[in-house]
Amino acid sequence: MPDRLAVRKTYKLYIGGAFPRSESGRSYPVTDSKGRFLANASQASRKDARDAVVAARKAFPGWSGRTAYNRGQILYRIAEMLEGRRDQFVDELRQAGASKGAAGTQVDAAVDRWVWYAGWADKLSAVAGAANPVSGPFFNFSTPEPTGVVAVVAPDSPLLGLVSVLAPVIVSGNTAVVVASEPAPLPSITLAEVLATSDLPGGVVNLLTGRRTEIAPWLAAHMDVNAVDLAGVLPEHVRELEEKSAENLKRVLPPTEDDWTGEPGTARMTAFLETKTVWHPVGV
Repeated sequence: MPDRLAVRKTYKLYIGGAFPRSESGRSYPVTDSKGRFLANASQASRKDARDAVVAARKAFPGWSGRTAYNRGQILYRIAEMLEGRRDQFVDELRQAGASKGAAGTQVDAAVDRWVWYAGWADKLSAVAGAANPVSGPFFNFSTPEPTGVVAVVAPDSPLLGLVSVLAPVIVSGNTAVVVASEPAPLPSITLAEVLATSDLPGGVVNLLTGRRTEIAPWLAAHMDVNAVDLAGVLPEHVRELEEKSAENLKRVLPPTEDDWTGEPGTARMTAFLETKTVWHPVGV
């Protein structure tokens, strides 16, 4: 048999459930830990960021309107699909510099983290909400609701870091626009392929690759973004993004708060929830 050329993978953006190239036509080279060329990744522009926000906003009513139990089922399905592609993720993490053992540990932890947050989907309301004691013939309930569209600047850990900041955003009904790891974006795009084949509606997660310093300021200043997670932002850039976020009312989670590298908790979920309080007369 004659030798054949391998089919090289094309890494694209993930917007609205589709995999477009950047509208600018730009890309940038991605190398392994030894500087060897791996692939060209799409270099997203501010127009791509705007398109991603539009897709996230369009998906928000449907995703937030699903039952919490159904969202948990979908997050668990993501864990199933990720588990089935374990070897592929291990290979990509090794290319990014992780040892085989460390890469396997990270993939397993990412799978477990999806399962952990999936289990919280139908419990979060009970923990974060309350029936409030009031004086008078009234019932008074406080219930959590998703904030809306959340822009996430993911840390450089291209799989576990991304999962650790993304899963708590979407489990409660928010939609997300994510800026992936700049030096190691390939596992992030492969994760987008998992999301696209795991019953997650298009637009719930939108993933951009490229230069953080180019994309993040536009997302922080975008008037239709309701919250920003700065987990992967360098300390010298945090103030600039906080100032841009202040142009309209946004929740901002600085990178120093609830470090994603620790054991998961409820803080990253409740950071992107609003509380609605309802009064209802007794007997009506």
